[in-house]
Amino acid sequence: MKRRAALALVGGGLAAGCGYGLVGRGGSIDPTIKRLGVPLFKDATGRPGLDQKITARVIEELLKRGSGVDVVQDKAGVDALVEGELTGYQVVPVGFEQGSSGTTQASRYTIVLTARVRYTKTGVDEPLYENTGFQFRDEYDISGDPADFFDRETQATERLAQQFARALVATMLEAF
Repeated sequence: MKRRAALALVGGGLAAGCGYGLVGRGGSIDPTIKRLGVPLFKDATGRPGLDQKITARVIEELLKRGSGVDVVQDKAGVDALVEGELTGYQVVPVGFEQGSSGTTQASRYTIVLTARVRYTKTGVDEPLYENTGFQFRDEYDISGDPADFFDRETQATERLAQQFARALVATMLEAF
């Protein structure tokens, strides 16, 4: 019995050090980076305020992961830089229902956000992370009320910005 208990204890100790961790919480900013610049993402989508919303959420996510790192919305005097450009924003109907007048209308939409992102250390040519087509999507339902369309799209865009930033930062720092 003592042998089984000892084997179980050793096996448990080995499993504890095997490298498993919670997804989304691992990975951190390079300890040599003390000041990280995240200038306003460029916006080629034409969506008012989308660049500000995405940049703010990316900064928030970096602050959650970068203990001791000063994250600023500037390019000057930084050790590393995260630059982005929002290259696509599409709202596509994906669900339909029969209207009261016999017409078919969209009842569910998908928003697809595409961005070009580059994370570099100052003075180093090779990026730490680069993706020219980083994409994230969210869906939302609408009712037959036309006023509901814009409210739901706004809510979905807010969720999308948060999830986009979380996924982007996790990808950048964890190299998935």
